[in-house]
Order: sequence, then structure tokens, then C-alpha cells
Amino acid sequence: MSSTSPVILILGSGANIGQHVARAFAAKGYKVALASRNSKEEESTAEQLKISSDLSDPHSVSGVFSKVKSSLGYPSVVIYNAGAATPNDAKHPLSLSLTDFSRDFNINTTSAFVAAQQAVLGFEQLSDTASKTFIYTGNILNTTTMAPLMDLGVGKSATAHIIQSAAQAYADRGFKYAIPTEILPIEKLTRYRFYYGDERKADGSPAYSAISGEAHAKLYLQLAEDKSQGPWQQTFVKDIGYKHFPTS
Repeated sequence: MSSTSPVILILGSGANIGQHVARAFAAKGYKVALASRNSKEEESTAEQLKISSDLSDPHSVSGVFSKVKSSLGYPSVVIYNAGAATPNDAKHPLSLSLTDFSRDFNINTTSAFVAAQQAVLGFEQLSDTASKTFIYTGNILNTTTMAPLMDLGVGKSATAHIIQSAAQAYADRGFKYAIPTEILPIEKLTRYRFYYGDERKADGSPAYSAISGEAHAKLYLQLAEDKSQGPWQQTFVKDIGYKHFPTS
């Protein structure tokens, strides 16, 4: 049954970023839907829906959204947190098998594309006060290369392009809201928002295995609560927040 509480859907709900994000949004009154290959649907509660989903199959994504809609309602925030990488020979990256490349690309990009499509279809049905935010957990590989991680870089780069395109194209979608002033209310426009999250160290280098689920949760909640589109590429540092780093 649909709920009047806002709903967040997290695709790829791992123990670090996914669970920290889930707890942060739940604390703000969101109903939470978690979709991953290892989710146990029998553990679902009234506050948290768990959905088993293999994101290497892009056709499964629409089914995830259907389950969320029927149980909780349309999600106003969608987080795509899944990722996959098959390490390749650094000196022979084209030796990677087509099977591995295609599977990882489906997880990193194709299923994310379908999720963004489904998110927008839901945003169109939501009230004017809903967040309408889509966030993709990325990394530095859309701006640089790492020899053993070619297929991960391909996926992150492709999805970064999707996010940038969506942030620009949907800039005129949304609703007007008024900020009271002493003279007259000022009308603002809140739009559909699309972001690529990329945690860095303070010097701009990749966070690697030191990524902070708590820092992701803090940033993602802030982005969902903002009333306007910020920079689509959200490079950020733990305990600092958004920080622009020039690309080489």
C-alpha cells in the first residue's frame, strides 16, 4: 500500500554507502526501498522494503520500480549505487572477454539508464513538494584512466554523460514555489535533479577503499533537500562536502 511519507529507492544497497544512505533518509522520515542481488524480501518491514534484483539484467529494473510503487509509492529520490569491475591485464586491456565487459557495462550503465528513465516517469506523478532527485554513485574514472580497470572506467564515463545530459535537458522540468518576503513572494523553480557523486581525498585524488558511507549519506541528503540543481558532478571530500577539482 502506498504511503504518504516520501520514498527513497537505493539500487545497490551494500553495507557501506547503501546502508548509511538508507539510515540517513529513514531518520528524515523516508520510507526506504533497498534493491540488490542479496536482498532478502522476506525481511521487509512497513518502513523498509527489500527487493532481490540482479542489476546485470537491465530488464529487471522496471520490475523493481513496480514493486516500490505498489508497496510504498513513487520514489522521489533514487540512488543508483551499484557497480562492477573485472580487472584486466594492464598491458593488454582489450583481452577482457565480451561476457565480462557486457555484464559490467549493464550494471554500471545500462541498468542505471533504465533506472533514470523509471525515476523520471515517477517524478512526473509526484506532488510539487517532492524532491525528484536521481543520484549515481560514481568515482574519478570519468575523468582519468586506471590501466587495470578499463571496463569500470567505460561504465562510469558513459553514465556520467547520461547524468550530465539529463541535468541539462530536464532543467526546465519542475514546479514553482514561493519564498515569502516583506513585500511580495518571490517565485522560484525547483527542477528534476541529477547528480554524479565522486568522493575524493582533500588533494583531489581518489578515495579508493577509504570511501565513507557516512560522507555519501550526508551529501546525498543535502542534494535531495536542495531546491535547485547544483553542479551535476559532485566531487566531494569527507567532512568538507562539495569541492570542485579541475580536470586534467
